[in-house]
Amino acid sequence: MKKCAYCSSTIVFGGVTENGVNFCNQKCHQSGLAIFTARSLPAELVDEHVNKVHSGPCPKCQRQAGPVDAHTSHFVWSALLLTSWSSTPAISCRSCAMKKQILSTMGSALFGWWGFPWGLIMTPVQIVRNLKGMCSGQDRRPSAQLRNLISLNLASHVMAQQQNVPPVMARR
Repeated sequence: MKKCAYCSSTIVFGGVTENGVNFCNQKCHQSGLAIFTARSLPAELVDEHVNKVHSGPCPKCQRQAGPVDAHTSHFVWSALLLTSWSSTPAISCRSCAMKKQILSTMGSALFGWWGFPWGLIMTPVQIVRNLKGMCSGQDRRPSAQLRNLISLNLASHVMAQQQNVPPVMARR
C-alpha cells in the first residue's frame, strides 16, 4: 500500500504522484510541494522573515504586544456518532493567542461531549492541550513552529510566482 508523503495516510484508490512521491489527494499534494519548496529556501531568508515577524506587531490586533509567535488552539465538537476535532496554529501575540485558546476551551467544553465514543475521549484531550498552551511560558526566541509556518508561507509565495511566470520563448 502507498502512503501519503504529507499526511501519512494509506492510499487505497487514486492519489496524486509527482516525481515518485505519492499524495492521497490534491490538497496534500499542494501542501507537500510547499514543504519541499520550503526546505530548499535559503536559511538566511527564512531567518530574516522569522525575526521580522517575531519582533513586529501582532497580525491579529496590530498592537506591539510582542513577541509574536505561533500558538495553537484546539477545538472539538460532537453530535451523537459524529465527532470532529482540530488543532489550528496561528501567528499572534500572547494576548490574542490566549483569547483564542479560551474560546476554543469554552466551545469544546460546551459542544465536545455529545459524541460517543470520540467526543468523550477527545474533549478532555483538547481542553488540556489548550490549558497547557495557556500556561506555557513565553519564550523570547522564535519557536520552531513559527519558523515552519513562515517557511511554508514563503514557499507558497515562491510557488505562486513560479506559476505566474510566462514561459520563456525559445531563441532561434
